[in-house]
Amino acid sequence: MRSRRRRFDDEPRTPRRRVPLTELDERAGSDPDGPPEGDRWSTWDGAEHGPDPLPHWVITEHAAVDTELGVVKTGKEADVHLVERAVPGTGRGVLMAAKRYRCAEHRMFHRDAGYLEGRRVRRSRETRAMANRTGFGRDLLAGQWAGAEFAALARLWSSGVAVPYPVQVHGTELLLEFLGTDDGTAAPRLAELRPDTETLCDLWHQLVDALLGLARHGLTHGDLSAYNLLVHSTPSDPRRLVLIDLPQVVDVVGNPQGPEFLARDVRRIGDWFAARGLPPQVGQPDILLDELLVAVGMPGATGTSQR
Repeated sequence: MRSRRRRFDDEPRTPRRRVPLTELDERAGSDPDGPPEGDRWSTWDGAEHGPDPLPHWVITEHAAVDTELGVVKTGKEADVHLVERAVPGTGRGVLMAAKRYRCAEHRMFHRDAGYLEGRRVRRSRETRAMANRTGFGRDLLAGQWAGAEFAALARLWSSGVAVPYPVQVHGTELLLEFLGTDDGTAAPRLAELRPDTETLCDLWHQLVDALLGLARHGLTHGDLSAYNLLVHSTPSDPRRLVLIDLPQVVDVVGNPQGPEFLARDVRRIGDWFAARGLPPQVGQPDILLDELLVAVGMPGATGTSQR
């Protein structure tokens, strides 16, 4: 055996240089599992998918890459980002809206106690955590909001209600059809428009159809206003009214406060239309509310047609 050199106690030590692993990595610190371009691989695999039939523009390939293009809007509960999903080398790509519910430390749900009545989870521990608003409970709430909005959108889109197509939900991120132009400009909110009388009447009739679509499922928006309605221009329809922001959707029958939420939705949006000159003979909030109550199936309600 090779003899080892003896070192005395008073002999100075020569520290060994530790070589960082990054210096040995010929990939220059790049993520070995990351995509060759963009920000992440597509999250389609492992997510809950939207209803069939899938629109032709939905990209399902596992080799697709998601690229962040900026923030569309910020809110109290969630932020909406613009994301492009594309298949490298093919020229195929689509813009989507990524709605991401915030973490427990930075989230402020708006009067959520009333909206959550009637929503339950199977585990009593989770129910208590949500009721007590612990960190764990608020994280569960975020998942519930995303899941509730995804389920409502899937249900309504399948029945022909004017809502964005829900592409997928994964944790607290909801990917939706982007309503806007090819350059990433989002469709304007109803509140941003100053429609003439003819356009106002057309938008009112579209609104009535959308709210009746919700009511036939026993639902109301829960936070309806001119800020939660988009006017999207398409080749076939230059002013298509679309309902957005449905995490607080309310079961009118199952929630004890359901009829109050429905009445508030109708009153708020009805006041907006009336303030901009909607002719009374075209539509009135009280008449619309009666019609929606009939569609929901509330006992004793009577309605008059808006058409």
